Amino acid sequence: MQLTIIGASGSFPGPGSPASCYLVSANGVDDNGNPKTWRILLDLGNGALGTLQRYVALEDIDAILLSHLHPDHFMDLCGLHVVVRWNPYGWDAGRIPVYGPAGTADRTAIAYGMDPDPGMHPDFEFIDWRQRQAVEIGPLKITPYPVRHPIEESYALRVEATEPTPDGEVTSVLTYSGDTDTAPGLVEAARDAHLFLCEAAFHEGRDDAIDGVHLTGKRAGEMATAADVGRLLLTHIPVWNDPLVTSQEARTTFDGQLAVAVSGVTYTV
Repeated sequence: MQLTIIGASGSFPGPGSPASCYLVSANGVDDNGNPKTWRILLDLGNGALGTLQRYVALEDIDAILLSHLHPDHFMDLCGLHVVVRWNPYGWDAGRIPVYGPAGTADRTAIAYGMDPDPGMHPDFEFIDWRQRQAVEIGPLKITPYPVRHPIEESYALRVEATEPTPDGEVTSVLTYSGDTDTAPGLVEAARDAHLFLCEAAFHEGRDDAIDGVHLTGKRAGEMATAADVGRLLLTHIPVWNDPLVTSQEARTTFDGQLAVAVSGVTYTV
């Protein structure tokens, strides 16, 4: 499984990165048993759609998985709707499955100024998350876990890929925190993950009075240690934060492999 960072900027696009969007690729077979690389998106925040096209044809997106419905995590669905609905040469890839919180279809329609009936239903197949109930997309199994963020539904997503090898199969695990403060569901989602893509939007000292919104680097490290993950990749860092400070905070509570997510970089899980 590979993870390509499309956007990692916290809360809004920055000068070097769109808002949250992560491309996950895994090898498997299609419905006819032929080899296929499956591609899903974890979130599609504002500014991500343009950068995404450097790495994948939009017709090759197999599904979009939304952690929650703040604009920096879903808003570019509106642009993708234009691609599907209004491309003068047609769209032959069918409706794109979109997994998300209840109300995703109405929220996207309202964001675009559309009547929710039919809204974007002709373009996307909207499927509501059910807590801790996995969905399967090709070789990928994705399970949503509830976390702690000021919105009705917010999820961490555990992504497990079972891929063929010359000796059989191998399973790798990626966990994406979405947006959250410390939460039991986050540790549950990240348990024994090979790679933990974890938000760290706050700084120790400056943001201590704010509870239930975001993690600091230190708290992200605590969650990673509690979950016994292999690697910690810090993300969702706003432009006003110093990534070095964030990583230094995380190092005080996590002693494994540690890095900061950078737009355009691909990681093997």
